[in-house]
Amino acid sequence: QVQLVESGGGLVQAGGSLRLSCAASGGTFSMYAMGWFRQAPGKDREFVAAISRFSGTVYADSVKGRFAISRDNAKNTVYLQMNSLKPEDTAVDYCAERIDGNQVTILTFEYDYWGQGTQVTVSS
Repeated sequence: QVQLVESGGGLVQAGGSLRLSCAASGGTFSMYAMGWFRQAPGKDREFVAAISRFSGTVYADSVKGRFAISRDNAKNTVYLQMNSLKPEDTAVDYCAERIDGNQVTILTFEYDYWGQGTQVTVSS
């Protein structure tokens, strides 16, 4: 089965940057459509960004202009560059992959595999 491992989370001050990485392994086919989601304390899991097999992207309105998703298919890795971080970005960030299609989607239930999450904390 596909395994996804996130890394790169941490504690930063507002206005700072982090780059999250998600390495995929174990699947017969790797790096279909990939997404990033996050869950803040007291909130439901929400969509952040997604990227297709061919690098088409979509972003949540709350992160447009600040975050950038990218992928390196040769490395089976997807990235989330997070700039101009705000306290409201504090959340556990999850990497997800869908293998039942190559198109991007913002819907959590359409993703087949999930990573363990990485904590992003932004202080005021």
